[in-house]
Amino acid sequence: MEKETEAAETPVPETYAAAEVTATAPVTSALRPRSALRGRSARSGGRNMRTPRERGEFDQVTIDARRVARVMAGGRRFNFSLVVVIGDRKGRVGVGLGKGVDTALAIDKATRDAKKHLFTVHRTASGSIPHDVAAKYASSTVEIIPSEGRGLVAGSAVRTVLDLAGVTDVVTKIHTRSKNKLTIARATVEALRKLRAK
Repeated sequence: MEKETEAAETPVPETYAAAEVTATAPVTSALRPRSALRGRSARSGGRNMRTPRERGEFDQVTIDARRVARVMAGGRRFNFSLVVVIGDRKGRVGVGLGKGVDTALAIDKATRDAKKHLFTVHRTASGSIPHDVAAKYASSTVEIIPSEGRGLVAGSAVRTVLDLAGVTDVVTKIHTRSKNKLTIARATVEALRKLRAK
């Protein structure tokens, strides 16, 4: 008899009491397992929880990448040389060159170099240029002619530079046999620097 009275007087733990009270009620978030609270992220390892990367002020395009080998006493040593064009498509553009032992380092250097050489292009209200212009850099000569309603008619590195500068309605011509994209891009930059607002 003493054992039965002791069992009757033993207090019920709070967790069991809460479970009995909410047995008839719908399951709340406090009683759900942790995996159910997270939903898909638990199955996918939390990949959906990442916030999207913020887009930078400038768009960036790599127009040329070269692997350069130096012959050393122990064998060949490789470096990378990259040409990067950056621009905001609103009139600002820059061309940079970067060299490094791997591509990530070379791209970082080229981007910093391009930001140092940023300049603003004089454009008309329609996005074209005010007048004809031509420039020579090393062996590359580039000519840019405004042409209303034609869009951007250009090729090679000239198109990349003009596109990132936000220039439209122009026709371009590259007067050279050289396929060196760095010299073509820098000739385009020299031509754009010569522009004067009317």
